[in-house]
Amino acid sequence: MAKPTAIRTQSAEIVREYGPFPDADQVHGVTFDGARTWFATGTHLQAFDPTTGKPGPKMAAASDAGTAFDGRHFYQITGEVIQKLDARNGELVGTIPAPGRGHDSGLAWAEGKLWVGQYRDRKIHAIDPSSGEVLKTIESDRFVTGVTWVEGELWHGTWENDESELRRVDPETGDVHERLEMPPGAGVSGLESDGGDTFFCGGGKSGKVRAVRRPRRR
Repeated sequence: MAKPTAIRTQSAEIVREYGPFPDADQVHGVTFDGARTWFATGTHLQAFDPTTGKPGPKMAAASDAGTAFDGRHFYQITGEVIQKLDARNGELVGTIPAPGRGHDSGLAWAEGKLWVGQYRDRKIHAIDPSSGEVLKTIESDRFVTGVTWVEGELWHGTWENDESELRRVDPETGDVHERLEMPPGAGVSGLESDGGDTFFCGGGKSGKVRAVRRPRRR
């Protein structure tokens, strides 16, 4: 029988906090467009410069859960649907059904698919971005919040019993390979990578976004 792989566990290194921002009492989904970080507030998407921390443009959109960016469009969960928004002007291009029908959490774009977290169901679904068809499902043993991909790695946030962490998991099996434990009170409501060494973590009702250093594999 194969020996179980040890889970690498360490404390998350928070390198910066952003916010709270005006007219943004909560942080739901988080995404990154290559230059600016965006987060869902419930009524709009709010951008900020991750270098200076200064607020940027807003985009009106019902936005009560995960957010993703594919290079041209934002995808935003609201209620039982995922909206597709033109990133240039916020125009609604279309909608697809969300797999959790109102119980969805995180959202990420990778490999031509949308990856959707299911909070209390403890699952992540890969779905077709055109139809919403579920293509793959992996399971977790914790509540799933934000979801992101970076350099072929799938990470998701957890928030359960006032404890949060970031987890690197096998995209086929859901097996946990790495855990970054957030400090008490630093919940993770949304998660996005900048494509390099930084994770942006939504802080829920704190109204903050926290930058966490992504550890490199030894």
